Amino acid sequence: MKITDVEVMILEGTEAYHAPEGAEEAVGVQHLCLVKVSTDSGLVGWSDVETQPHVAKAVVGAPASGSGMFEGLRELAVGEDPFEVERLWDKLYRGSIYYGRRGAAIQVISGIDIACWDIMGKATGRPIYQLLGAGYRDRVRAYASTLFRPTPEAMAAAARGYVEAGFTAIKFGWGVFGEDPGRDVELVAAAREAAGAQVDLMVDAGWLVRRTSKEAAAMVRSLEPYRPCWIEEPLAPDDYDGYRALAEAVDTPIAAGEQEATLWGFDTLIHRGRVDILQPDLSRCGGFTIARKIADLAELRSVAVCPHAWLTDLLTAASLHMNAYLKRSLFLEFNVSRSPMLRELCREPLRMEEGFIRVPQGPGLGVEVDEAVIERFRCG
Repeated sequence: MKITDVEVMILEGTEAYHAPEGAEEAVGVQHLCLVKVSTDSGLVGWSDVETQPHVAKAVVGAPASGSGMFEGLRELAVGEDPFEVERLWDKLYRGSIYYGRRGAAIQVISGIDIACWDIMGKATGRPIYQLLGAGYRDRVRAYASTLFRPTPEAMAAAARGYVEAGFTAIKFGWGVFGEDPGRDVELVAAAREAAGAQVDLMVDAGWLVRRTSKEAAAMVRSLEPYRPCWIEEPLAPDDYDGYRALAEAVDTPIAAGEQEATLWGFDTLIHRGRVDILQPDLSRCGGFTIARKIADLAELRSVAVCPHAWLTDLLTAASLHMNAYLKRSLFLEFNVSRSPMLRELCREPLRMEEGFIRVPQGPGLGVEVDEAVIERFRCG
């Protein structure tokens, strides 16, 4: 089997991204990047990628330079065997190294890698978790991943809504959090009271807020009475020394890594950053080929893993397979945004049952893209 084409499709939502003004749910991303890998057997693999899709399209469509270091990713992938994911990953990484190594190049490589694993599953009739080598569970506990609301009343209403919908865990992030330390405490307190003592509550502090490690530690301590399960990304992604100082200063677990990439990047986050929970995003860290190695490294170093996933059911399905592979699974991040572009991309949306979402058992990712929805939202 050979790869015959790699395409990036850009989808555009009907509403611009904006933070919720009250208890209502956020819209979600305005533009979405889809990667489609085609083969000479007729099998096709898919992935959505959390990146700037217009940049991703240029990275894939760039022409060959002949140098082996400035190549467009399509030029590098066409003609390769999608089963040889290790060799293909190395070729894509080395072939884009002078403009890549991180950022959009690695993110598109991640999408191509996920699509190849999807193809392998379809070719063998097996779900991806079996190809990864383990299926420790057939369902994963989901947490509602949403944005902070601007008032305690709106936070309480939102928290009650997620509990009524069946969630046993909720993560609030970004939005107004970080603008006023006193209000931050009030918002988290309102969410905890409304959700109840039995619901796990997480806080994504938003790395765009500029904090020193001491300021981050003070923020974490101010929230500890409300028992957050973890505090996520309170510092800039590359502030490894800051993360180490923070992790050593507080008892609450610190989570990070959604913007990290490559095995050596996560090795740095473990050994230098000393975070408690790694959050590799399958569409940004390097795909399944790298995520499996990250999981194995984390287990060796006694660090927990909880994949980041905030796009469509394609990325959610990928994260379910990764969670099935993990010997210890914490949660599935479940994007609850109301964008029809995100919610309707797959023909049979993933659904929660009693706080859990089942790992797809069909071949590959186990979810089927609705190409009519792609055409409805496609803009490039």
